[in-house]
Amino acid sequence: MREAIHKLLGPLRFNGMDQALEAVLDEAERAGHSPAQVVLRLLQEEHRYRQERSLLYRLRQAKLPWEWSLDTFPFDRQPGVQPHQIQSLAHLDFVARAENVVFIGPPGTGKTGLALGLLRQACVNGYRGRFYNAQDLMDELYASLADRSTSRLLKRLSSYDVLHIDELGYLTLKPEQVNAFFKLLEQRYGRSSTLITTNLDYDEWYGLFERKPLVDALLDRLRHRCVTIRIDGPSLRAPEASS
Repeated sequence: MREAIHKLLGPLRFNGMDQALEAVLDEAERAGHSPAQVVLRLLQEEHRYRQERSLLYRLRQAKLPWEWSLDTFPFDRQPGVQPHQIQSLAHLDFVARAENVVFIGPPGTGKTGLALGLLRQACVNGYRGRFYNAQDLMDELYASLADRSTSRLLKRLSSYDVLHIDELGYLTLKPEQVNAFFKLLEQRYGRSSTLITTNLDYDEWYGLFERKPLVDALLDRLRHRCVTIRIDGPSLRAPEASS
């Protein structure tokens, strides 16, 4: 009987049930569980299995470069960060409201770690996200112009609930890249959340993009629904002082 059940569960792709079947049936025989209890337990195992697979898929799709989380961030070493503010963001209300979060600060102060932690938190809670190094994103946008796939790429990037753009700093940009980047943020405006880490304050973006009217419009949209966190603290990459 059990072998026949296994043979049915496989093609039906009830992998969670298939894996748990023997243990559930053995327990049911020992404890005298009713058929309804057995069915419930198997369904619970299938649900757990699918939730875990879905999470693993979202984490793979997010392309997280490091296994960082907010739990591992060294708040005790970074006085420039207010833990309660980050913990508030970790509730992900900003994602539900399609708000942006911009981390501004010198290199090594933990901007990427905090943004990655929020992105990971979003993935764990069922949102779809994606990490991009800023230069890699700009290059991919530029490459899409060659085969006229820019619209398709922008549509895909705009579909993520959370998009993390890391190290928006002193980049080498062509006008076409600037235009495509503006279109991306324009399409995400009011619909989904963008996380940006940068060592440039907003007034320095004019020197980066070199087109004042475009930057005016970009900042107007970005900052309209935005939490800006400026980190003025020591570099976390510096060796810890020995006691």
